[in-house]
Amino acid sequence: MGLTDSTNSKRSKNNQVPEYEDFFGELSSNNKKPRKGGVVRRVVKHDFWRILLIVILYTIKASPLWVLPVVTSDVIDVTTTRPEGYVNRLIIDGIIFFVFLAQNVPMHYWEAHVQDNMLRSTIANLRKSAVRKLQRLSITYHREIEGGKIQSKFLRDIDGIDTYFRTIVQVLLPNIIGLLVSVGISLWKSPIVTLFFVAIVPLNVLNVWLFRKKFQSAYRQFRFENEGMSSAFTTMLQMMTLTKSHGLENVESIRLQKQIDKVTDSGLKVDRFNAFFGSLSWVISQLLAGACLFFCVFLCLKGKLTIGEVVLFQSLFASINGAVLSLVNCYPQLMAGREAVNSVSELMTADDMEYAGGTTYLPAIQGKVDFDHVFYRYPDGQEDVIKDFDLHVKPGECIALVGSSGSGKSTIMNLLIGLLSPTEGEIKIDDVPMKDISMERYRHFLSVVPQNSILFDGTMRENITYGLDNVSEEELNQAVHDAAVDEFLPEFPKGLDTKVGEGGDKLSGGQKQRICIARALIRQPRILILDEATSALDNVSEYHIQQAINRLVSSRTTFVVAHRLSTIRNANRILVMENGAVVEEGNYDDLMQKNGKFAELVRLSQISQKGLENGDFSVSLSTDSAKGE
Repeated sequence: MGLTDSTNSKRSKNNQVPEYEDFFGELSSNNKKPRKGGVVRRVVKHDFWRILLIVILYTIKASPLWVLPVVTSDVIDVTTTRPEGYVNRLIIDGIIFFVFLAQNVPMHYWEAHVQDNMLRSTIANLRKSAVRKLQRLSITYHREIEGGKIQSKFLRDIDGIDTYFRTIVQVLLPNIIGLLVSVGISLWKSPIVTLFFVAIVPLNVLNVWLFRKKFQSAYRQFRFENEGMSSAFTTMLQMMTLTKSHGLENVESIRLQKQIDKVTDSGLKVDRFNAFFGSLSWVISQLLAGACLFFCVFLCLKGKLTIGEVVLFQSLFASINGAVLSLVNCYPQLMAGREAVNSVSELMTADDMEYAGGTTYLPAIQGKVDFDHVFYRYPDGQEDVIKDFDLHVKPGECIALVGSSGSGKSTIMNLLIGLLSPTEGEIKIDDVPMKDISMERYRHFLSVVPQNSILFDGTMRENITYGLDNVSEEELNQAVHDAAVDEFLPEFPKGLDTKVGEGGDKLSGGQKQRICIARALIRQPRILILDEATSALDNVSEYHIQQAINRLVSSRTTFVVAHRLSTIRNANRILVMENGAVVEEGNYDDLMQKNGKFAELVRLSQISQKGLENGDFSVSLSTDSAKGE
């Protein structure tokens, strides 16, 4: 064991949550919304030079929009008045016309290249940051928030942020630039006409101001309904087997249809606001365009403007009015984007983080574990769920935890894994306080075989070697043999390269559990946790699993959460848990002789097992309290 060196510092740096998490800043006092403008301001600051280059390239690229009306105005005036040298002026106007048009292609390509790289990399890094954040959030956070809502934030809302940024870069900035340039040309030609142009802005701003609260409310409700639909859909998929088993397909379909109807209704409300808002904005712009035309014609009749200047100002007004209209019409997209930012901010600013440990880097461990008067209380809990847990385990010992549901067994295991941190007391690994140890490094020496087999949609080989590189065939075959996986491989023509299906649904319960044991074996752990690894298996599968476990626990510090108490006869010590505290401790024979809580659990377990074998399910149900967590 040793302290962090330069290599470890590099490892720690690489494992930090990317800086994109900082884009969201801190939540406001109501703990629901980020500070206004925070995300955009941080993005602009981070990509300032690229955004500046985009502005310059766009201004050059779009210059024909402003130069050509000036050229057109000059051509009309020269043609109608034919002053001295008018032919040369027409030639110069033609050269200017073609030069400004020709530069558009390379400038547009360059601008699009810079812009697309910036936007794509920003969203990609935001997704990576969200993944890292989810990995770092505590197990209690993941238990409290529905998976469908997280999926909605990660998929739909980050896509919404992508649209938000694109609207800013591709709509907001270009139209602001166009507005400023057009107003500048207008001022150069006629300040009086410019004052008329500027008068159009307050009317459109008033239109936005009248609709802003309705848009915010409508988009927020639409987002909530979408999250609810995602959550309901995820639940439907998880309950598919149960639903079909009880013939509840119609009930489940109706439940989800109601949620879909809510999304549809809230979406229609947003659409109605968009339609009315867009129509009103268009009518206002057309009325102002007509007013501009007649105003310029009036000035022309008074001799204040030439015919060419009338055409020029009409073009400039169309440009200004179009820019203002585009800015007004992008308001709904900006509101939707802001709501997407609010949603993702709830994830990115969540502070229920898992403790990552300290800087002590363990090159290896022996497997000594000490719980020194450990207490644990959940963040919102009223009382301790683990009370004065004191346990000292030598390397290679096998410790079994038994007790009724809710007695604290799984909480102890989560504390040992580091998913939870003691509220009082201390856990030590090889005499080093666990809070000082790098959790990532510590968990390399840890293997967990859970009660519910966790497999992903890959091959058996990929599931066994999950997270490991450069595993030799010899190591793989040894783990497969020790876990008794090779006993059922002949059933599958592709052997270890057989796809297990989503959640391993192409395998039986015993086969899935043996894959999980092989995954634990191949890691050569120094500390092993078996969380009710045989609780849901038939007798034949249990026999094979028990044989595999016997090979797995050899020479390793092992913690067993037991449901079938017959499987822990060989444990060095058995701890009987009740209400978060140890009420009995000893080996199997000693505890049976005491005829206390453990003996009672054994008798209830035997009665329950006999009831199941005889088909008497009432016995099983009546003794359900004897089951482990």
